[in-house]
Amino acid sequence: MSEPTDIDNEEEEFAESTLIQAIENQIESDNPPAAKATFNKLTLVGYERDDILQMMAHVLAVEIDAILEEDRAFNTEWYEAALRALPTLPPEKD
Repeated sequence: MSEPTDIDNEEEEFAESTLIQAIENQIESDNPPAAKATFNKLTLVGYERDDILQMMAHVLAVEIDAILEEDRAFNTEWYEAALRALPTLPPEKD
């Protein structure tokens, strides 16, 4: 096993940044509507903006992983339901 390198960390930071940007775009465009609704709900119950964006990015990452693993289209219904279920995070697949 090799130790994580700076390149691995940079790639991870880039991926996280890209996911958060995608979430911010969804909130701003109100598409899907569940993104803005979830952001507003979590804000109202006291979560910090950065924490909300990270939770929402996690949901998006789980769906992207499933798309790649299962070679299928984006499941909007699952995605919106998972957003609405926050702050309960969906389980990560093995």
